[in-house]
Amino acid sequence: MKLLLDTQVFLWWRADPRRLDRQVERAITRAPVVYVSAASAWEAAIKTQLGKLRFPGSFGAAVLESEFAQLEVTFPHAEAVRDLPSHHNDPFDRILVAQATVEGLTLVTADRKLEPYRVPVLWT
Repeated sequence: MKLLLDTQVFLWWRADPRRLDRQVERAITRAPVVYVSAASAWEAAIKTQLGKLRFPGSFGAAVLESEFAQLEVTFPHAEAVRDLPSHHNDPFDRILVAQATVEGLTLVTADRKLEPYRVPVLWT
């Protein structure tokens, strides 16, 4: 199973992995590929600028240090957002759902607002 971590899950992995469910932590360590989206880097940059998040250093470097793969946002990802029902208005979450759908990934999240989407999810 290839995974896509949502922004919060990646931040927990880096700062406080105890917040993750043990089964989720195991799935992350055993997955052949774990992705973190460029959209998460963008979200973290905005939240850092607004003073809502403190993330020192490079988000991209942190992804690589965690031995995860960086997932760029592509035109097919952006276009897939158009086909998503309007269950959730957060643009960052919507692009993550679209990326998981297009790439055949399982999204790892704690955000229950994403439950109505038809995408494989690993809940933490």
